[in-house]
Amino acid sequence: MKNPHIELVKKWLADPKSVSQEELDQAAFNADADADAADATEAAAWNAVDAALDGDIDDAKHWVKEYEELTQ
Repeated sequence: MKNPHIELVKKWLADPKSVSQEELDQAAFNADADADAADATEAAAWNAVDAALDGDIDDAKHWVKEYEELTQ
């Protein structure tokens, strides 16, 4: 799967005039939001494993649910 943010930058690299400042601004905002979502997903996965290591069933269930909600 191609990353739309990288594809936009490649387009810009090939021809800087083909991409507007507004497109770059929006891509920066979207890329930041995507990175935050990825960080949240990875944190939920880590927390689920950590809870399992601690033997905390309720906490592990919580983090698995959180992870699944984030990845839908």
